[in-house]
Amino acid sequence: MKLNGNQIDFSDDFSPFYLDVLKEIGNIGAEHAATSLSKLLGNKIDMYVSSVKLAGFNEVMELAGGAETEVVSLMFRLGGAAAGSMFFILSPQQAAQFVSRMTRRTGLVQCQCQRDELEYSALRELGNIVAGSYLSALSDLTYLNVQLSVPALTVDMAGAILSSALVEHACTSDRALVIETSLTEAGDSNSSIDGYFFLLPDPDSSDTLLKSLGVSGT
Repeated sequence: MKLNGNQIDFSDDFSPFYLDVLKEIGNIGAEHAATSLSKLLGNKIDMYVSSVKLAGFNEVMELAGGAETEVVSLMFRLGGAAAGSMFFILSPQQAAQFVSRMTRRTGLVQCQCQRDELEYSALRELGNIVAGSYLSALSDLTYLNVQLSVPALTVDMAGAILSSALVEHACTSDRALVIETSLTEAGDSNSSIDGYFFLLPDPDSSDTLLKSLGVSGT
């Protein structure tokens, strides 16, 4: 780990090897999440992590669709040994696709002033299953005790949702861990939902996470 001014630069520590380790952890979690979602929806669900990488804040905003693009965000606070913030970002169309499948209702996710609690509950359940499965796999393999908060669901411009978190995180690092996830339902529709996790570890947690993966962190 290097210091760049007051910032922590862990790009050298998170080498391709350790990003592959995080991807493998993600796929173990995805397998568990797919099993839970298959039971919930009554149909086979395949889920996998297609990539894990470090991204600068500008790239994070681009991956979310751009600062002026409306997105559906589920934000979690992580507590315990690897505290930080995690965002699960979906497009409104993909979120509506999942809601329609889960509730057997049609219609897009509405703005917050017109929120439909049933739709929001379905999305929070999706976030709980996916994020919870990933963190459970991470805890099992690193022996870190990580707790997940109740998700805060927001429908807004990506810039409005992510800016404050990225600015706060910028005091210690200019990069975030990006976990790209794809979810596919078997059947005639063969529908696919792609989403991004943005993981922003708290300063002390970066060192803890690196050490748990076998990196010195010094």
